[in-house]
Amino acid sequence: MGARVPGLPMRVPPPERGELPESVTIWEVGPRDGLQNESTVVPLEVKLEFLDRLADAGLRVLEATSFVRPEWIPQLADAADLLAGLRAAPGVRYPVLVPNARGLDRALEAGVRDIAVFAAATETFARRNLNRGLESQFEMFEQVVGRATGSGLTVRGYLSMCFGDPWEGAVPVEQVVAAGKRLLDLGCAQLSLGDTTGVATPGHVEALLRAFGAAGVGVDRLAVHFHDTYGQALANTWAALRCGVRTVDSSAGGLGGCPYAESATGNLATEDLVWMLDGLGVEHGVDLDALVATSAWMAGKLGRPSPSRVVGALAP
Repeated sequence: MGARVPGLPMRVPPPERGELPESVTIWEVGPRDGLQNESTVVPLEVKLEFLDRLADAGLRVLEATSFVRPEWIPQLADAADLLAGLRAAPGVRYPVLVPNARGLDRALEAGVRDIAVFAAATETFARRNLNRGLESQFEMFEQVVGRATGSGLTVRGYLSMCFGDPWEGAVPVEQVVAAGKRLLDLGCAQLSLGDTTGVATPGHVEALLRAFGAAGVGVDRLAVHFHDTYGQALANTWAALRCGVRTVDSSAGGLGGCPYAESATGNLATEDLVWMLDGLGVEHGVDLDALVATSAWMAGKLGRPSPSRVVGALAP
C-alpha cells in the first residue's frame, strides 16, 4: 500500500456534527452496476473472487448481478452461474436486480432472497430503459413486487433520473416524489434515489429529501445513489447524510455508469466514501486497506487505472 498522509482522515466527529447518522450502510453496487458497462466480458471466476474480496473487506450488502436479458447486457449473461458458484459469506446480503416478471422467475429459481427493481422518474427514460411509459411501468412493477413480497423476498426500488434527464432537462421534485411513493406503496422496503447523470447539487438533494419527508416518506426508507459526472458525488452524499440518510450506494473503485444514459459516468467510489465517513466519525464496518487492494486488483484485471481518487492515492 502507498503511504497515507499522517493523521488523516481523523476519526473524530467534527465540532458541529449536525444530524449525521452514527453509522451508514454501504450498498455496494460494483459487481453489478460497476461491471455492466464493461465492453470485454469479465470471466466468471474473476467476478466471484471480486465478491469474495469485497465481503472480506467488510461490506455487508453486495449487489451481485442482474437477471436481465443477455442481449441487453452481455456482461451479466452469467447471472445464474454466478449465483450457483457464489460462496455466500456469513451476514452478507447479495441482492439481485430483476427487470421484469421473467427476471423474477429466474431469481426465484436461483433461490435469491433480496431483489431490486429499476424504475424511471421520467417518461423518456422509462421508454428508453424499459420500453414503457412513466405510468405504465408501474403496472409491470405491481406484478413483480407483489409476487416477490408474496414469496417472502425483500424488494428495493431504484428510481433513476431523480435530478435531471438528458432528454427532458431538470426533473420536477414533485414528479420524483410521486414516482418514488408509487414504488414504496407497491411494497418496496427501500427506495434508492438515483442521480443517473450526476447533475445533482447538495441544495437539490436536500430539497428532494425534504419533499419526500413532507409527503410522509421517512428518511429511513430512502437511500442515495450518486454519479460523479460533475464532481459532486461526495458533496451530495454529505448533504444526504445531514438530512438523515443512512444507506449510501457506491461502487468499489468508482466503476460503472448506465448503459442507457450515455452521459452517465462512474458511480461514487466506495473508497472515496469510506475516506469521508472515517473523517466524519461515521461507522461503516469496511477495512479501507483491503478495499483499496481489491479495487487495485480489479483495475488490473480490467487493464486500466481505477478512477477512485483514494485508490489512486493509496494503491502501490
